Amino acid sequence: MLRVLMFLVPLALSVYAFIDCISTKDDEIRHMPKPLWALLVLVFPLVGSISWLIAGKKRLPSSQRPRQWVAPDDNPDFLKSLDQDKDTDPDERKREE
Repeated sequence: MLRVLMFLVPLALSVYAFIDCISTKDDEIRHMPKPLWALLVLVFPLVGSISWLIAGKKRLPSSQRPRQWVAPDDNPDFLKSLDQDKDTDPDERKREE
């Protein structure tokens, strides 16, 4: 089992780093051009992958990342709209239609 893990973990890390590298926008890459990073990850899988994860991509602290809504109930605007719908009488809604 340990032999399999010693093969699969670096392989998974290399695949992840390569996909992350090629899908990253050019303005978010640091130190080297994108093709050189991709080549580094492919030729030196373990060292290249770790280098990419540490130094290759600009990473913002979580406090500076834009907030993305996961579900509608996380969005305060959506929740306010539900409260507004509750305030109106159902009979009034039928008359308005």
